[in-house]
Amino acid sequence: MTQRRRAPERRAGPSEYRATLDSLYRRRRFGLVPGLEVIGALLGELGHPERAYPAIHVTGSKGKGSVAAMAQAILTAHGARTGLFTSPHLESYRERLRIDGERIDPSAVVEGVSRIERAADALKDRHAIDRDPTFFEVTTAVALDWFAREGVRAAVVEVGIGGRLDATNVLDSRVGVITTIELEHTDLLGPDRSAIAREKAGIFRPGMVGVVGELPDDAARTIRAAASRLGVGLWWLGTDVRYEERSISEDGQVFSVALPGRTIPEVALPLHGRFQPGNAALAVAAVARFRETLGLPLEPSAVRRGLATLVWPGRLERVARRPDLFYDVAHTPDSARAVAQSLGEMFPLGDPEESVVVFGCLRGKNVPAILDALAPLARTLVLVPVRSERAMPPTALRPDAVGRFPRVVVARSPSEGQRLARLATGPDGFTLVVGSDYLIGELLRDAHGGSDEPDLSDPGTGSAPTASAGARRPEPVASGRP
Repeated sequence: MTQRRRAPERRAGPSEYRATLDSLYRRRRFGLVPGLEVIGALLGELGHPERAYPAIHVTGSKGKGSVAAMAQAILTAHGARTGLFTSPHLESYRERLRIDGERIDPSAVVEGVSRIERAADALKDRHAIDRDPTFFEVTTAVALDWFAREGVRAAVVEVGIGGRLDATNVLDSRVGVITTIELEHTDLLGPDRSAIAREKAGIFRPGMVGVVGELPDDAARTIRAAASRLGVGLWWLGTDVRYEERSISEDGQVFSVALPGRTIPEVALPLHGRFQPGNAALAVAAVARFRETLGLPLEPSAVRRGLATLVWPGRLERVARRPDLFYDVAHTPDSARAVAQSLGEMFPLGDPEESVVVFGCLRGKNVPAILDALAPLARTLVLVPVRSERAMPPTALRPDAVGRFPRVVVARSPSEGQRLARLATGPDGFTLVVGSDYLIGELLRDAHGGSDEPDLSDPGTGSAPTASAGARRPEPVASGRP
């Protein structure tokens, strides 16, 4: 086992940290480049830090970040120093890299990026790589290297996109988790769920075990066949793994988790959403299988401790009360339906006249289907811009909103949209802000006093706009109701 690295003697100042992030995010222009050659060469140049600790590798169309965060919390509660790598971030780049729930220090970011850039330069000088590493490749290498130098005993790593060719697919993974399969990133992963499932099953390899969520039949067949070819034994949510005896309250929910041969009762989770117990069950199962590969038992008390204090922002997060205000990063029809069902469960007698939805998203989303899922919740929809070069302007969203919501308002910014929505929300209703990680991130930054980091949540190409584009003064549009 590697020795834990001492804290850096020289502390990086805010300007140095900012300059490092500026340099890192200029790599957005390289886009997304699937493949393992460059990340493999970078890690080889660093002495293969990814081999210094065993890992749980998590992929899926949705829920993978929540499952990863839960698994890390449970492992930490067992006493294992545990790294967590997730993406994207909401407020700060440092959210992506954590150990035992604590974000990476800015000085470690500066040092880590410098180490990776020096390694890349050396590889290019020897013609060992034929291109510059992308933003995600550098970030992945920083995380895996930092974990090793900090002496973690385990890591939980979330896939960026897909699985087979994702930069994270270089780990000593003992357990592979596939949460869900939906139509997503079809330009990269394939045209149907079976093709997408094949890409996500690419995290499996001989000697691993797997945990899989409830999947559509076509995706499940593909996953089962891939695991069978490699000899990867699977536990499936809904059969081998279940959650039972669920109850909800204002503070979250309580349920039991059933695994093969045992049940853990009275697991309290301080997160809302009817989808979260399933995520928690997957996380518990993944940790149980992981510890089994190390010859260690799963401790029910550690499961409860780990999940009881979990904080995971932007996932049906209640950020204000009376009336309630919720933030959620749902941006697909399925995830929007899950949010709508969860709020319907929490407010079974709610009057849609009392509630307001605030929505903004990126281009390429299935806006009609998302709004169909959200429409039963509220009579009023506030459309807001998202701070990203890939944003869909609110005025472009409005044609899909008219006819689905009796009242449609276009706001100039997320903060203005939230303010207008709160004014229109009745005392027994709620405000839901939903549609994009970037939308939730901007509101969280505003709520916490801003940030000295550049607005770098979008690792696409080019730079994020400095002002929200396509916005107009609030303009109500009547549709079927005055």
